[in-house]
Amino acid sequence: MVHFKAITEDNFGAIIAMKRPDGEHYVSNNAYSLAQAWLYRDNGDVYPFAIYNDDEPVGFMMLDEDLDERCLYLWRIMFPPEHQGKGYGTEAIRQIIELARAAGKYDCVALDYLPGNTIAEHVYTKLGFRPTGEISNGEVVMRLDLT
Repeated sequence: MVHFKAITEDNFGAIIAMKRPDGEHYVSNNAYSLAQAWLYRDNGDVYPFAIYNDDEPVGFMMLDEDLDERCLYLWRIMFPPEHQGKGYGTEAIRQIIELARAAGKYDCVALDYLPGNTIAEHVYTKLGFRPTGEISNGEVVMRLDLT
């Protein structure tokens, strides 16, 4: 069963060891993402998590909330090749959407992806995200309204 855990010294090594497929450039590596989370720690709105299937770490994600905009951003989501194509990403995002709805403090969930990442585009569209028409840092922005 897919669930989330905080990054701790117990799973830090496994999360850092996760690598993107050779030649894939769609997502920053997890060490870079964790460094960004550390840089923005004083804002108190960036949350990195390990994604688990039962007791096995299978992926990484990082959330960013903007309470002024009432929006939860899926900043990063990454699965190494050995854990891709198993439905973990779809289930993790589905759970994030439900957690955002249940929190009652968000009106939307937003994310972005690099053009050409057809797998991400397919998953996001399947879950109800729609392009906003905005391009941010060369990435297509998508949004799912919760209201």
